[in-house]
Amino acid sequence: MAALFGTRRPSGTSLLGLFFVLLLIIWLIVNLVKTPNDFFTVLLIGITTGSVYALIALGYTLVYGILQLINFAHGDVFALSGLFSSTIILSVLGLDENTSALGIIGGLALALVIIVAFGAVVNTTIEFVAYRRLRQAPRLAVLITAVGMSFIVQNVSLAVFDVNFRSLPPLIPESNVFKIGSVTYQWNQLFAVLATIPVLLLLSWLVRSTKQGKGMRAVSQEPDAAAIMGVNVNRTISFTFALAGALAGVGGLLYLIEFNIRYDTGFELGLIAFTAAVLGGIGNLSGAVLGALIIGLIQAFNEGLSWAAPGSDWTRSIVFGLLIGILVFRPEGLLGERTPEGA
Repeated sequence: MAALFGTRRPSGTSLLGLFFVLLLIIWLIVNLVKTPNDFFTVLLIGITTGSVYALIALGYTLVYGILQLINFAHGDVFALSGLFSSTIILSVLGLDENTSALGIIGGLALALVIIVAFGAVVNTTIEFVAYRRLRQAPRLAVLITAVGMSFIVQNVSLAVFDVNFRSLPPLIPESNVFKIGSVTYQWNQLFAVLATIPVLLLLSWLVRSTKQGKGMRAVSQEPDAAAIMGVNVNRTISFTFALAGALAGVGGLLYLIEFNIRYDTGFELGLIAFTAAVLGGIGNLSGAVLGALIIGLIQAFNEGLSWAAPGSDWTRSIVFGLLIGILVFRPEGLLGERTPEGA
């Protein structure tokens, strides 16, 4: 044990955390042995769900990396984008299950472009109206403003799209991509993963390799020094919010294809994605993706496995219990760096 923690003896808190991880591993192994087909089926579902969570979690971690601000309205922008997607796809483009394959592909591509622009504009507007004038304000004021913006966006969604759930007809075939025994993976599930991967790769390239990305990293480290070196801080922050809003738009469209959505869906999913960002190390792009996949798997395993699984009624408690556990045992997250604030 001493080797795991270097020369220091492990604390009681660390041992307790390891104990819970050990229990989780044992539970997964028992379920794998008892019902291997169910285990792998649920594993694939978790990867699909986690891919959508990753898009939302990246929006949180991008904004936090620049401003050290938790934009609680981000989940509601996701829900608003998903609802707007339903209007674009059904009412404007008129797509349904009888549309040709080429028409569906072209329509979804056009809808994606529109939704990305919509999410970017909404999120940039939120930054300009609510956050820009509070950059030097106490953090409590910014936090309260973020919560207030969450309720405002949620009520806008309610007023425009009413209280009912919105869903799409099966535009993506539900036929099997592959079937191994009783383990199946359908095209509509794979679509979410295939759409997420290039977005994540493009985002990583943009942040690490482009001039705009270097400006984002400079502002994240020291805004005043970045401004002295010629970086337009306001423009960089607005671009970051636009990028986060675009990710929320992509996530809203993918979620709508797989599930149904209404005005308050983003509140819970936003908190789950925030938990994923904290789990991976908020401010770390790779950590946000890793945390989202872990949360997606935890949710899928809890709701899909049969042996000693608490069930769907306990999903929220488990996810937010995990958030508390992260803050207690490793506040910097799995891939984050320890800071004076522990984030």
